[in-house]
Amino acid sequence: YALDLAKEKGLSFIHPYDDQDVIAGQGTIAMELLRQNPEQLDAVFIPVGGGGLISGMASYIKTFRPEVKVFAVEPEGCACCKAAMDKGERVVLDKVDLFAEGVAVKQLGALPFEILKDSLDGCITVTTEEICAATRDIFNDTRAISETSGSVGLAGIKKYIRENNVKGKVFATVLSGANINFERLRVISQLAEMAEGEILFSAKLKEQPG
Repeated sequence: YALDLAKEKGLSFIHPYDDQDVIAGQGTIAMELLRQNPEQLDAVFIPVGGGGLISGMASYIKTFRPEVKVFAVEPEGCACCKAAMDKGERVVLDKVDLFAEGVAVKQLGALPFEILKDSLDGCITVTTEEICAATRDIFNDTRAISETSGSVGLAGIKKYIRENNVKGKVFATVLSGANINFERLRVISQLAEMAEGEILFSAKLKEQPG
């Protein structure tokens, strides 16, 4: 519809991720990140939807700090980047999980794929509960409320550390969104408890001696 509208009214269609200028613009985030971390930086974990953000950042990081690893992080229910890397070509997912709607994309962009196939160090997928736990961690540490897609990168860091028993490394991520529904915080809070193995039991006791 957007393409038809642009043609009808003589407007310019700007693709959200499959566009060279958009990718280059998002790559400036990596420039800021490296300037802020001139010393040890072992890896950057970046959320992936269509791939514009990570392809721009990966291009910059691998050009100026090739020793820094770049990991793509996606929800398990919409891992189009991992599917593309595993198959060696872009894949269209049958369906996507919309819980982290900001990264819920069926197919990785064509330009991002060409960039990422030679610059990624790995793909990590995270569960809904792990994303919610990361959202809670971000709030506890910074008092910022990230949307679920914005918490994906931190969820990837936590999973990578846990599965690889990592110590003494410096990792970075991008909080890529704060567009969250206030009513959704209750669900996120409950799911975060499940991810960390916390369970709340409620019981009624008779108020009488013995």
